[in-house]
Amino acid sequence: MNDTANAFIESFTLEGSPIGPLAGLTFAAKDIFDVAGHITGCGNPDWARTHATATDHAHPVAALLAAGAQLIGKTHTDEIAYSLMGANAHYGTPRNTHAPDRVPGGSSSGSAAATAAGLVDIGLGSDTGGSVRLPASFCGIYGIRTTHDRIPLAGTMPLAPSFDVAGWFARDAETFAKGGQAFAIAEQSEEAVAVRLLIPVDAWALAEPETVQALAPAVAAAQARFGPAALTRLSETGLAEWREVFRVVQASEIWTVHGAWVTQTQPSFGPGVRERFDMASKIAETEAEQARTSRSALRAQIRSHLGADGILILPTSPAPAPKLNASEATLDTFRARALELLAPAGIGGLPQVSIPAGTVSDGAPVGLSLIGPPGADGLLLSLARSLAQQS
Repeated sequence: MNDTANAFIESFTLEGSPIGPLAGLTFAAKDIFDVAGHITGCGNPDWARTHATATDHAHPVAALLAAGAQLIGKTHTDEIAYSLMGANAHYGTPRNTHAPDRVPGGSSSGSAAATAAGLVDIGLGSDTGGSVRLPASFCGIYGIRTTHDRIPLAGTMPLAPSFDVAGWFARDAETFAKGGQAFAIAEQSEEAVAVRLLIPVDAWALAEPETVQALAPAVAAAQARFGPAALTRLSETGLAEWREVFRVVQASEIWTVHGAWVTQTQPSFGPGVRERFDMASKIAETEAEQARTSRSALRAQIRSHLGADGILILPTSPAPAPKLNASEATLDTFRARALELLAPAGIGGLPQVSIPAGTVSDGAPVGLSLIGPPGADGLLLSLARSLAQQS
């Protein structure tokens, strides 16, 4: 394989079932998922050095193989999956095919880049704070964050377990929906559900004007297909509160999961990742408990807001991907802005799809997101396909 996107850390072939629904399709797995006979490196050489070769496939990998897809390698990830931009100080930055002068997004950077470049049909990723949704938007492809606990994560490196989910990428809506068959996520026709579109004005206010303009035709198409959307607000106090609650709970869990390894190994971390682990180590339990209490209230709030039929429609990201030459400070600022849009689904444990819906003036992609109630994964896949047919 000619890895035109610097997407793969390791290339090999594992055949899937010859009779599965995904037979004939290829996939790549983010290097946080175990593949039997291979070391799971998690984007960091010290992690790879201190962990043994996997003896079994991670559940999401095994599910895709059982469904017939052929695995052709493992893809790059941000270090320990603790970033959103896709730059890795050890292995470089995968190429964003549709915006080569911009970052691909992370932490599922390699799987997104491989999918966008046409190297695989499906890219297997994970999403804790936006690690499928943001790369999907940046790279101009489809991506899904599944309902929390919908897909078992056995054999997957945990980051913050109360947020961690598996997800996947595809270039077209048909393949995107078909990917759900590996995980028993069947499309749910919108004809069987009275979809109630909601436009959260506070979320849209976070997007740059050019992004709003680029997404406007897709929003209009959604309303033409599913009916007029009602204007609403996710928060009366601002989505920065949601971001902060997410940050504290996530960091506390990350240090609980990885603190002992970091302390013992003293791994070499790149810029940004190093500072985030340092921040995580300083989260006091009283602060974490207060944030968990706030998360419970916010989760109940957004789930009540959606009910059984509400679908939030909002920008995946406030803007297209930052430029490759952006400073670390610029990337951190963008990350904080993006998390205000990404945190609600994670806090709510909700499914979210990002749909390639437009480009800004220089051709860089921007994605439109749909967030549904818990378990609405199949409905979101169906809605994404319907919107693709509208365009």
